[in-house]
Amino acid sequence: MTGAAVERLSIIVPVLNEADRITSSLAALQALRRRGHQVLVIDGCSADGTAERARCLADDVIVGPRGRARQMNLGAARATGDVLLFLHADTVLPDRADAVLLQGLADSGCGWGRFDVVIEGSYPILTVVAWFMNYRSRLTGIATGDQAIFVRRILFEALGGFRDQPLMEDIELSKRLRRLGPPLCIHDRVVTSGRRWETRGVWRTVLLMWRLRWLYYMGATPERLAAMYQ
Repeated sequence: MTGAAVERLSIIVPVLNEADRITSSLAALQALRRRGHQVLVIDGCSADGTAERARCLADDVIVGPRGRARQMNLGAARATGDVLLFLHADTVLPDRADAVLLQGLADSGCGWGRFDVVIEGSYPILTVVAWFMNYRSRLTGIATGDQAIFVRRILFEALGGFRDQPLMEDIELSKRLRRLGPPLCIHDRVVTSGRRWETRGVWRTVLLMWRLRWLYYMGATPERLAAMYQ
């Protein structure tokens, strides 16, 4: 009697001009590769040599049109794993993330989910920001890209992947996935960089993101929101 086939992850990392960070980011994924999981880097035509630095640390590096949604869809099209995990280049997975994720999906019957997040940075308030992100996600069933969204490939393909929009593609996908079932919310934490908050100012960034989410909820187009974000 043979056991059930072991499921595999395809970890999809969209990047743009991440040469200073990409080597350490991918080095953290090598244990997962050794356990049979796939790492795909999708480069949006970086100008700093990101793709070249990534090649020896990924199963494939694909250069394609710029835009996070487009890049992640391109990675999903090349993926061979049973579960797709979308990981930002400045986010680090917890130890044994593969075992926790795959066992959680099997036990819960969920088709998708995300991790809790902690924000790395010099401002103590970032701990509070992360707590609210995790709490809001549990309350609403909506996940953000910082939380390392994962989804069964067959489900992702059935939904047609991410919408081709310049912002809020993670929230839009979460809304469609939520209609099919709640997310698996894993308490183990990914660690994401606080550079966005620290560069722009923590409170300024928090207020901006709240405003953008509210406008999106009220029907503002992703194109208008992207212009405001930039």
